[in-house]
Amino acid sequence: MHPKALLDACAELVKLTLQFDHPADAVVSRYFRDHRSLGPRERATLAETVYAVLRRKLLFDHMAPSGSGPRERRLAILGFHGPRDFLKSALTDQEKTWLDQCDAIRPADLLERHRHNLPEWLVQPLKDQLGDGFWPLVDALSQSAPLDLRVNALADKRPDVQKELAQAGLAAAPTPYSPWGLRIEGKPALGKLDAFTRGAIEVQDEGSQLLALLLDAKRGEMVVDFCAGAGGKTLAIGACMRNTGRLYAFDTSAHRLDALKPRLARSGLSNVHPAAIAHERDDRIKRLAGKIDRVLVDAPCSGLGTLRRNPDLKWRQSPQAVEELVAKQTAILQSAARLLKPGGRLVYATCSVLPQENEAIAQAFSAANREFSPLAVGEILSNLKVEAAASLCSGGTSGADYLRLWPHQHATDGFFAAVWVKT
Repeated sequence: MHPKALLDACAELVKLTLQFDHPADAVVSRYFRDHRSLGPRERATLAETVYAVLRRKLLFDHMAPSGSGPRERRLAILGFHGPRDFLKSALTDQEKTWLDQCDAIRPADLLERHRHNLPEWLVQPLKDQLGDGFWPLVDALSQSAPLDLRVNALADKRPDVQKELAQAGLAAAPTPYSPWGLRIEGKPALGKLDAFTRGAIEVQDEGSQLLALLLDAKRGEMVVDFCAGAGGKTLAIGACMRNTGRLYAFDTSAHRLDALKPRLARSGLSNVHPAAIAHERDDRIKRLAGKIDRVLVDAPCSGLGTLRRNPDLKWRQSPQAVEELVAKQTAILQSAARLLKPGGRLVYATCSVLPQENEAIAQAFSAANREFSPLAVGEILSNLKVEAAASLCSGGTSGADYLRLWPHQHATDGFFAAVWVKT
């Protein structure tokens, strides 16, 4: 594609995305469906340009007024993903001069808000938690996330799959914490690989893999993935159970559960039972009360731990939305807890970095439900032979009661988890 045409397409997609009517990944996917002639390189340039604009929106909004032309074109120029000489071949002399001036600005000369590119309501909670770690987190969030894969332990071994991917030209390194994970730099197409089509691998962040590991589901048990979504953790749990017992995948969105069906078919699992529910008090839930061995509640949340992948979330979320989510999380956790029989394990998790969605929910649940005893996550992970388990945890009386993953410390998305046993 000619540089000018590609830049015009980038500007068009930036404009569509910044309307914030839909999640950025959905907007990008729709644009690609509507423009099927785009090749892999053009698609990569378009997507990465949009995500660069979303990641550095405050800085680019600060720089854009000094340029000329439509705002979305100026933002696309600032965020353009590709060689500078290629980009400049699409620019006017005035735009080239302006871009050089923008490139010459030193980060040290910028205001703090133009360096962190975060909404102000989010800054202080992160600083309060991280102290000197705030700016390393900012740096991590400004980068693309690596591609993590989970090897299907039901049928394959990680070293064998790693060798198979190497033969296909993909260098994959074992993830440092999850025993099932492989990490690939870049975003290669996986859909036609034999390892993918036969169900040997699934795309899943290492942090998400650790949530499934933390549940520690056993052969023959009755298990519930309460907010299953598209089923990434469901599939990992089913493999842990060695395709025995009964694993319910509940979600209020039948559309999300539909996305589980092809993944389930590839996985070779037959113990998974997807079911759409109306709400957390659905009759299906009531019928299983007191019968379940293990329940995972990966609750609906702000998703602010996934900003490397979903940078639009920081502009689409708000303190008011978080308050509504906290009420929903509290209700879902309380309802899910009723499923467990004595001795059963309950895991509450989010991909948020906000304490009110994480530690505050866990502490309130413990105070209101004395029949549930908190378990130290660090001890569970150590018993599961997870490397450097203590470094993945924080808080509570032991200092390692909760799983707390951060992009800048663990190279995962931001995750939280708390665990209880029903006494």
